Amino acid sequence: MDAASSAYTYSSTTNFINHKHTFTPSLTPKLGSSSISYRKTPNPERAHCAINQTHSILLYPKQTPINPLSSSCSQPAQPKWNLLQKMVAIAFDAVENSITSLENKKQLPKTVDPNVQLAGNFSPVPEQPVTHSLPVTGKIPDHIQGVYLRNGANPFFEPTSGHHLFDGDGMIYAVKLVNGSASYASRFTETQRLVQERSIGKPVFPKAIGELHGRWGIVKLILFYARGLCGLVDCSRGIGVANAGLVYFNNRLLAMSEDDLPYHVRVTEDGDLKTVGRYDFNDQLQGTMIAHPKLDPVSGEMFGLSYDVVKKPYLKYFRFSPDGRKSDEVIINLEKPTMVHDFAITENFVVVPDHQVVFKLSEMVTGGSAVVYDKEKVSRFGVLNKYDPDGSGIKWVEVPGCFCFHLWNAWEVPESDEVVVIGSCMTPADAIFNESNQELKSVLSEIRLNLKTGKSTRRAILSPENDVNLEAGMVNKNLLGRKTKYAYLAVAEPWPKVSGFAKVDLFTGEISKFMYGESKYGGEPLFVPGSNDEDDGHILAFVHDENAWKSELQIVNAKTLELEATVKLPARVPYGFHGTFITADELAKQA
Repeated sequence: MDAASSAYTYSSTTNFINHKHTFTPSLTPKLGSSSISYRKTPNPERAHCAINQTHSILLYPKQTPINPLSSSCSQPAQPKWNLLQKMVAIAFDAVENSITSLENKKQLPKTVDPNVQLAGNFSPVPEQPVTHSLPVTGKIPDHIQGVYLRNGANPFFEPTSGHHLFDGDGMIYAVKLVNGSASYASRFTETQRLVQERSIGKPVFPKAIGELHGRWGIVKLILFYARGLCGLVDCSRGIGVANAGLVYFNNRLLAMSEDDLPYHVRVTEDGDLKTVGRYDFNDQLQGTMIAHPKLDPVSGEMFGLSYDVVKKPYLKYFRFSPDGRKSDEVIINLEKPTMVHDFAITENFVVVPDHQVVFKLSEMVTGGSAVVYDKEKVSRFGVLNKYDPDGSGIKWVEVPGCFCFHLWNAWEVPESDEVVVIGSCMTPADAIFNESNQELKSVLSEIRLNLKTGKSTRRAILSPENDVNLEAGMVNKNLLGRKTKYAYLAVAEPWPKVSGFAKVDLFTGEISKFMYGESKYGGEPLFVPGSNDEDDGHILAFVHDENAWKSELQIVNAKTLELEATVKLPARVPYGFHGTFITADELAKQA
């Protein structure tokens, strides 16, 4: 996150439902600042359901105030604590406040400084009820009938100490497109974490990246479990934020983060979003699941991974049949708990990265982060038959110095006994998690894994004169796991903002860019397929104008890279993570 990103002055809005204050931004952004200041300026004309809690940092820049009666956020139930529990809660709060006071005396690293992590359009927004008949410039393509959804981190409460962008509560932003018209809504995914914190009125679940570093992080973790033992929080119902990935599988939209089970979210007929609940595939999934499962376009199966940072086995693989039946879990033996954020599939294999970013909880004792770069470890990829019953057939191929946070595709080359993997190799490998003076680079790469010799090769797909940071994107989903010519990837410059997207020929390295416009930035480009041609379709992306302080949905022809339609949105859409598109036919079959 760039400390030079624009920050904003926040003002307090009085909630006349419970007379508590919550912080909201003043209407005019203060450009060029790297800090966030707060002032209290009660405004009796604004009362919002989403700001019923003390410490709420939900933001209200230039947009129509929300009618609390139209919001999906109901008044949270107060915790039913007995007198002893109330006294214990007060004692725990006092301890936590003392810890926070001590922490805040030191300068936080930029990677966990909320003044940096939540600056500019990375700052959170309130829920937005459905708004219909949005202004459209141009013509929405006829084949785009359904709903575009994108996930993101949107903290409900004001951070009191360390905060990383990935720590925020999950919010889904949705544009429903029907016969050329568009509607918009954004809603929190009602995770058990959010529901409990909203009931208590303050954040009590530790933030996995922002707070769990150093000795105070250990104390906060102990404090959290102590609250659980005293019945003040229920740790058994999940601790995840569901803010990263979205996948539509077996007639269900699933919101995902790798620290929990998925959450089932239903798209209503009028385009609103409603959380159904934590989804365990009918008691079949007992542990976490990473936020990047893979859908095989031919078999209809879904493939997933689950990793553990504390105890062995550190990594497990499983799959689901098209009707949602889960396979037995296959243990993938790793020597150390490793961050496995993404993986790839081919027609016959799953390709699992075992890279150098690992979890080392002992680092917290010496004041560091639990997420570290292991210099002694050699990166490798494991290639496993999709239907291997026990993992014994996995073949490991070393790829030194390679860290891919995301993999875009993979396919088999039978004549040479190779598997080709397309990913963006990032350096420094842990730059997202730990502060570094080294310039971050994300190099689109072709990695060839020779299953016969156990050797690998790696090459940059772009020529040096066309070199650009490419992160977040996809190939045509109908060809996932098969040989593809094109990838559509975010131009992550100036990092961490996204100024446009690139269409890259993976064989020639030819690159064509579509830039969002002056002072406009977006995120992941989502490809919606058209006919049978690989690049026949459209790119959908949320874009924010940092000068006008307004957001829009841009729809771009993927073959010609011409802007065909722009949907003006009624509310700001913060920069976020991953999305999906659900067709009208799929929506009609929702569970």
